[in-house]
Amino acid sequence: MNFSDLLGAGILGLVFVLVFLALMVLFIVYERSHQGRPLRPIPAFERFKREIGLAVEAGKRLHITLGRGGLTGQEAGSALIGLQVLERVSRTASISDKPPVTTSGDGSLAILSQDTSRAVARSMGVESQYDPSAGRLSGLTPFAYAAGTIPVILDEQVAATIVAGHFGSEVALITDAAERNGSLTLAGSDNLSAQAVIYATAEEPLIGEELYAAGAYLNAGPAHQASLRAQDIIRWVLIIIILAGAALKLIGML
Repeated sequence: MNFSDLLGAGILGLVFVLVFLALMVLFIVYERSHQGRPLRPIPAFERFKREIGLAVEAGKRLHITLGRGGLTGQEAGSALIGLQVLERVSRTASISDKPPVTTSGDGSLAILSQDTSRAVARSMGVESQYDPSAGRLSGLTPFAYAAGTIPVILDEQVAATIVAGHFGSEVALITDAAERNGSLTLAGSDNLSAQAVIYATAEEPLIGEELYAAGAYLNAGPAHQASLRAQDIIRWVLIIIILAGAALKLIGML
């Protein structure tokens, strides 16, 4: 690939990003001025939102495990989604005397989980209840991470566990511990092998891109819903382009 090809691909990518941002801004403005159409129902999120209220009433903890992906690679997207889920859950459960506990297999994620919990506690006026030990680095290798997460699920009165991030096959140990504990497990990952394990072992699996919709379904703000609607439009545009290209190829015009 020569320089002109690279330049053309770069311009095409820039146009794609600008169109997507324009759609997001359009939908954010629309969401704020009108009541947009409801998102398609995902039962896993509806059940998890109910479980948050039940956990607060019962004086139990919620557990968010963020995986072992870092913030500098392809796994960063799922890690940031996990932190967004932590922020929303922490706000909803701020009236509980047992704040959510977070586990992760990456040092930067552990620090960010602590910082997220602290920021939520400060914004909700309950900073005195902030517990730094609620954001934990449970292991630095895949199975050490899983082994360090299992006691949190079994020994700390966890009512529900949300698995959101980058995992491998070790996620089976985490979901199995949640099942033995009798707690709800909502799980999603960006890794295909982990998705296969989650589908077979989690009570409420998130399939494919459903993980990235967590912010919108947990009411994180209009930007998240706008992003989903922009993705839908881009997806249909790409489908139409692919079908049109295939049709033109079939009739010999390409």
